[in-house]
Amino acid sequence: MKRFWQDVAVVAGEPGHAVQLDGRPVKTPKGAPLALPTDALAEAVAAEWRAVEGELNPADMPLTGLANAAIDLVGADLSGFADGLARYGESDMLCYRADHPEPLVERQKASWQPILDWAAGRFDLAFAVTAGVVHVAQPVETLTRIAAAYRAFGPFDLAALSPLVTLSGSAVVPLALAHGALPVEAAWAAAILDEAFQAELWGEDGLAAANRADRQRQFEAAARFLRLASGGNFGR
Repeated sequence: MKRFWQDVAVVAGEPGHAVQLDGRPVKTPKGAPLALPTDALAEAVAAEWRAVEGELNPADMPLTGLANAAIDLVGADLSGFADGLARYGESDMLCYRADHPEPLVERQKASWQPILDWAAGRFDLAFAVTAGVVHVAQPVETLTRIAAAYRAFGPFDLAALSPLVTLSGSAVVPLALAHGALPVEAAWAAAILDEAFQAELWGEDGLAAANRADRQRQFEAAARFLRLASGGNFGR
């Protein structure tokens, strides 16, 4: 689609802050109004539409894409979507540690263990941590409480949490981010810790570096969406 609009505006009303092009409401792919829960998020989405030059490229509009997902997909099955994200806790990245070399072992412990400790205190969880990649079962109570934590979020939060979970391979890291216990930079560093260590050890591959940079942009966009959707406050 090529740009056909001149003016982009945000109009407050029901069901939320709507983005309009030349006075007409923007619609999601399924035809619902593109209405956002906060003015800050609506203005950020509107800015993506203002920045379009020539043809519209969805890759340049991550906040719009997450808003569409929240409205069209997540809202239709909140509990099911939340449970799908929580299932990452069954094989959470933070629970699978290296047994060598020692610098990697220590780096994982320093970065990952405080996040698990926070989750244990915040949600009364117990984690089974192992060395290697062989699956280790987590306590049923832990998985139940992680699911409950995700079910407490609304559709816009969950839409943002989805890429944070899949990009990090963790259900716990995004929870720490969403509750204000982990800065975005630290969350991303934890997510790519092994990858970054290997790059330091063996040298950087150009293709891998480009892929990681793309994933980082997606991660940071999702974190920004989450912050804006919650009124500028991660903590709950």
